[in-house]
Amino acid sequence: MPLTKVQIAPGFNKQVTATGAEGKWVDGDFVRFRYGLPEKIGGWEQLVNASLVGAAREQFIWADLDGRRYAAIGTNKVLIIYYEGAFYDITPLGTAITGCTFDTVNTSATVTVNKAAHTLQPGDLFTFTSVTPPTGAGYTAGNFETNTFQVVSVPSSDEFTITMASAAGTTVNGSGSATVNPYISAGALGFTYGFGWGTGLWGGGQQVFGTLNGLLQDDTAGTGGSGTSITLASTTGFPTSGTIKVGTEFISYTGISTNDLTGITRGVAGTRSAHASGSGVEYYTAWGQASLASTLTIDPASWSLDNFGEKLIATIKNGKTFEWNPINSNPNALTTRATVVSGAPTASVMSLVSDRDRHLLMLGTETTIGNTGTQDKMFIRFSDQENISDYTPTSVNTAGTFRIDAGTKIVGAVKGKDYTLVLTDNSAYVIQFVGPPFTFSIRQVGSNCGAIGQHSIKYVNGAVYWMGESGGFFVYDGTVKSLPCQVEDFVFTSKGDNLGVNYQNGESVYVGLNHLYEELTWFYPKAGSDFNDRCVTYNYQSGTWTTGSLSRTTWTDANLYDVPYATEFNSTTTPTFPLIQGVTNLNGGTIYYAHEVGTDQVDTTGSKTAIPAFIESGDFSLNPEGTNGEFFMSMRRFVPDFKLIQGDAQVTILLRDFPSDTEASSPLGPFTVTGTTQKVDTRARARFASLKIANTSTDQNWRFGTFRADVQLDGMRG
Repeated sequence: MPLTKVQIAPGFNKQVTATGAEGKWVDGDFVRFRYGLPEKIGGWEQLVNASLVGAAREQFIWADLDGRRYAAIGTNKVLIIYYEGAFYDITPLGTAITGCTFDTVNTSATVTVNKAAHTLQPGDLFTFTSVTPPTGAGYTAGNFETNTFQVVSVPSSDEFTITMASAAGTTVNGSGSATVNPYISAGALGFTYGFGWGTGLWGGGQQVFGTLNGLLQDDTAGTGGSGTSITLASTTGFPTSGTIKVGTEFISYTGISTNDLTGITRGVAGTRSAHASGSGVEYYTAWGQASLASTLTIDPASWSLDNFGEKLIATIKNGKTFEWNPINSNPNALTTRATVVSGAPTASVMSLVSDRDRHLLMLGTETTIGNTGTQDKMFIRFSDQENISDYTPTSVNTAGTFRIDAGTKIVGAVKGKDYTLVLTDNSAYVIQFVGPPFTFSIRQVGSNCGAIGQHSIKYVNGAVYWMGESGGFFVYDGTVKSLPCQVEDFVFTSKGDNLGVNYQNGESVYVGLNHLYEELTWFYPKAGSDFNDRCVTYNYQSGTWTTGSLSRTTWTDANLYDVPYATEFNSTTTPTFPLIQGVTNLNGGTIYYAHEVGTDQVDTTGSKTAIPAFIESGDFSLNPEGTNGEFFMSMRRFVPDFKLIQGDAQVTILLRDFPSDTEASSPLGPFTVTGTTQKVDTRARARFASLKIANTSTDQNWRFGTFRADVQLDGMRG
């Protein structure tokens, strides 16, 4: 029999059924299309043998005037510089806490630091300076001053505990002295609700009061160390689920068993701390209650990073703006921390440098500089030209302000060729430099097109692309329009087994440009996930889409470095940089990778892990024209066609008789194909068949060409 060629167009189509997607690919992972052909993506290699504390939220690469290359990475815990194969901690420090003393316990590595009204919380990072060690404990000043520490617990507002590298040699109280230098906090690891005043219903009802029956520790355990429940003296009057307040900590619960509040979640708002037996417990049903149905949301920590000349500009979302001078301007740069930009606003959604005209734009910022209570998330302020410390408009400078009004908050912004596109939660604006006396013009260019997150927006080849706040993709190329997407339901809809994007964690969405392959990839958390665990890729030249499970929190295009650099977060990883005494897995760890390198996942020791790529087609019938698939077909052999094959690939013929049937592999399959395989004999009989290409081992790579099979009609009965 002659061979029949199966034509399969590039890109995934997940908007129809597998049977309806004849001539299309419908699923895959770790694959892309190049020259119209599917291939396995490139591998990645770990750059540094260390994991960063926290989850990376932004990454930026630039060079100083001497051509030295730097990458800045902002996590929810630290601001880091990557330079010539190593990490350097440049995290800004907050206000120093002076007059601290130490308590030690003989043979224990737990040390209590005493300071009234210190305001630190568990998980906070800090350094010590000006240390006089506790007398007789066996510690030197260097044991404190050469390390970064984490607050382990906060027994009270006047003390907190740390863990030393070794146990104390004696018990002392109130000994020694030190200054604590807290790290600036970038914010929460993930999305949460705000609880407290104003989140409940107007008018309300009664307030319910109770007391703890047993000590409630500062860790995740409930009273008695159960970890799941809190015992009260009485639960009379308490609703069957809700949120209680103990001290300054809000704790949710999902049920009541006798006098136990069960299914507890500690620290849903406020400081998680220890509470003595007999402490007061409050449940609010009035205005100001800590409600689980709160509409007050707190986004994950985020950074905006840019360069003003060779200087790094770093803004914490809804926080301060910092600067850092590289080696060209500061020979001690790698041991120098970023510092606050003098005169800049102290609360902004983000910052951005307008390159052509050299202004620093502060978006969603304060109407009164220095007063964080005046932050208006639709207000924009820009510095004087060439002066990032001057924001007060005068007759002799170009500083100024304006406010946009279509939306409730500025979500993000990106620089285009000669403009800045600003996206709110429902609209798009273009800002352009026009010179004095107005400095900038601003006009609305789109509505009902809000962005899902600050880092979901990217400019490439004359157009801006972004993921929508409530679904869909958009593009601005002079006008705002929806971007056709054949995987849209898979990405945005949660129904049945399909889990679309977690909209609540939209701020975690990150789009990366890979110009080597003309791709934009959005990394996002699926429904029920706290962190990015899926991706969707758009080839902006061919207009094709793919989906996958590559998990990345930031991505930078190949530019100053020859390949893309990206970060991956693992919530169970114990971070190793900076080296932190008393570290726990509470923060998780971030790994830094170079992408499009080799064929596998490679760590710093050279150890390889396979990338399990696969691609699967929609159903095809191979029946004569006009038969509409009512006939069975018999496939006796197929001829593989690979443009590239390294090692081997697995080819599977998947069969079904009716569209509703579960597909099953043909007899004898899957088939191992190498570069020398000429034909493969098979025994396949069904009304419909589909094709799957995969690899499972290291050092494997492939680009698939066409599929030809020897088939014939084989009756209408099964």
